[in-house]
Amino acid sequence: MLAREELLLIVYFIVVILLLTTFGIVFFITFQRRKNNLLKEKYEAEKRFEEELTQSKLEIQEQTLKNVGWELHDNIGQLLSVANMQLNILSRSIEESSQRSLGEIKEIVANSLLEVRSLSKSLNNEVINYSGLETSVKNELARFERLNIITPKFIINGESFEIPQKDAIILFRILQEFFSNVIKHSKADKLEVNFEYTPSQLNIFVSDNGLGFDTLNIEKSSGLLNMESRATLIKSTFSLKSVESEGTSLSLSYPNPSHLYE
Repeated sequence: MLAREELLLIVYFIVVILLLTTFGIVFFITFQRRKNNLLKEKYEAEKRFEEELTQSKLEIQEQTLKNVGWELHDNIGQLLSVANMQLNILSRSIEESSQRSLGEIKEIVANSLLEVRSLSKSLNNEVINYSGLETSVKNELARFERLNIITPKFIINGESFEIPQKDAIILFRILQEFFSNVIKHSKADKLEVNFEYTPSQLNIFVSDNGLGFDTLNIEKSSGLLNMESRATLIKSTFSLKSVESEGTSLSLSYPNPSHLYE
């Protein structure tokens, strides 16, 4: 009888231990899941905050660029237009021997007016919205060619798809930032831009034949960080490569918005 009671007691303790162990495991799993959910929510909240902060910065930058574009068009452009008209009036009253010099001045003023208007368009996102990404890139490259800054080449392959206006502006600003760095620092004389459309994405590849730089030893500038953050905002992959004395290249892959929801 005593042995039976001892056996029941042992069984009782085993059952209690199993229940406590099961409870502990369940509690631990529940706690870990709750902890993971909280960490996930925190990560998503931080990510949303960073995206909203980036979006706000971009909106401020776009408004600033638009204001600069307006100033160029309305003020500098108007002054050059007036100067051009004054030169036309002056040309009627000066001696024939001075006509050639005056003609050269008129040409410089006219070209300056053309470039100011072209630059103001590239800074105004409303114009980019109207023109589209490809035309905006073509206009920017044509401006470089007119100024004899660099020899550009633009290649488009594949069947294009519609890009939302806000994404087109961001893509153009990334390319514009790269173009600016090429002209300022690379000392390149050739710039090639490739657009390759596939059903799932637009692949953009840009390269120059300039000085290049060591990517391991150069600090990330605000321009490079801007390009990366803009690309992330539109869910695009971004890569910048450079080899000293060989040039620099940019690779950008933008997903087709309609393909994402198929």
